[in-house]
Amino acid sequence: MHLAIDDWMGQLFCPDLPQPLDFGWVMERAARCERRIWLMALAIVRGGGRAVLDLGFMKAAGRSRFLALADEHGLSAKLHYVTAERDVRCQRVSQRNAARGDTFSFEVTPAMFDAMEALFEPATDEELALAAVVATG
Repeated sequence: MHLAIDDWMGQLFCPDLPQPLDFGWVMERAARCERRIWLMALAIVRGGGRAVLDLGFMKAAGRSRFLALADEHGLSAKLHYVTAERDVRCQRVSQRNAARGDTFSFEVTPAMFDAMEALFEPATDEELALAAVVATG
């Protein structure tokens, strides 16, 4: 089961997004979604299924926290690190905004993109050694 934070945030909170954008408001709601997604993933796995957590994992602490949660519950987990240059990521977001296809959850404005870029912590060497790494064009 693919559990994507963007789907949850888009459906539950984007209609109420404050203007101007309040990043604290967004992050508090993202944390709520992450907690619910974890509980859903745990139920799926305990029922014999597999779960993919598509949470962005912007910070090393968040990645470590979810790996530790899996370990605490006797579950195996692996990070998948997908890389692309900033301009490629920006172009892909613009294309997704325009196409509004299957992978569209909500419009990511240039300001939102820049805010998330500023917060992102690249994977450490230790994380990369244990992760599946996919470099995209």
